[in-house]
Amino acid sequence: MIRMIAALVGAWLLVLFMGPKVIPFLRKLHFGQTIYDLGPQSHQKKQGTPVMGGLMIVCAVTLLSLLLHPGAYLGKWDMILALLAVSLLSMLVGFADDYIKAVKKRHEGLTPWQKIAGQIVIAVAFSAYCYLHPMVGSKIDIPFFHVQWDLGIFYIPLMSLVVLFMVNSANLQDGLDGLLSTVTSVSMTGWAAMALIMMQAANELHQAEAVTSYASAALFALAVCGAAMGFLRFNRYPAKIFLGDTGSMFIGGAVVGMAMLTRKPLYMLLMNATLVASSLSVIIQRIYFKVTHGKRIFKMSPIHHHFELSGYTETQIVSMYACFTGILTIASVLSTWLN
Repeated sequence: MIRMIAALVGAWLLVLFMGPKVIPFLRKLHFGQTIYDLGPQSHQKKQGTPVMGGLMIVCAVTLLSLLLHPGAYLGKWDMILALLAVSLLSMLVGFADDYIKAVKKRHEGLTPWQKIAGQIVIAVAFSAYCYLHPMVGSKIDIPFFHVQWDLGIFYIPLMSLVVLFMVNSANLQDGLDGLLSTVTSVSMTGWAAMALIMMQAANELHQAEAVTSYASAALFALAVCGAAMGFLRFNRYPAKIFLGDTGSMFIGGAVVGMAMLTRKPLYMLLMNATLVASSLSVIIQRIYFKVTHGKRIFKMSPIHHHFELSGYTETQIVSMYACFTGILTIASVLSTWLN
């Protein structure tokens, strides 16, 4: 438990330490955000704000996860290594996109096909890994019911789609100052709590490897939580730095990694409902636009921009999302504990 608290506090302090050094450095390199005309006009003042700040979260989480690993490494089945792998590989796709935009000054970044191709490889590989993992397999837990759903061989294609959906959902939600960082801080406490509940259950059954695995997952989640909280010092409104695709895709990989390794991907519908809503609002908007030949169901998508154009301030939207995420996170943890 001491290691887990150290991961939470250490990641928070490490990002707080890096911020004042990283932000001026990125400004000096002219790694600034490009704000498009199609976005809310109030966002034009954010033009040039340093991007790729997610690298601070990446460094803090990676370093502390490896330094504070709660037990002996379990080789290829070690959960903390698997979580770092899916998060870092997802991050690399985002980093390439940010690099092309910020350094190469090609505002479109990676083409959609380049981005999706890299994500598909990661999604399929991680889904196959979970399918073969002795503590994961093809069964997933059903929220609020003490039952599991065995997907069989269909686990791999279905979970691959889940990985793609959630990583891109995190990217879409990174549209307001402090929004993704805040909901990540809240939801990751829930993922950590559920991993600890599973660790306790494994301990009662004297399953030593499972205890180490779930302890590792909890430590990783707390490191992400602490790093996100530290990043909020610089990312809250008005933001001094943005996560960029680098940070948002790392977070997306971390979320889906926690969900799949704990056999709880359906819990993302609750704890990460705002991420899901971001993608669904874009999908609904596009379908409605095509069917009605130019009409829109939302003022702008993702849906947080709809709220913004409806008169809510960025801080009000972030607070609303945080409260909503907090309530659903508590419900998810209670569901796991009661089961």
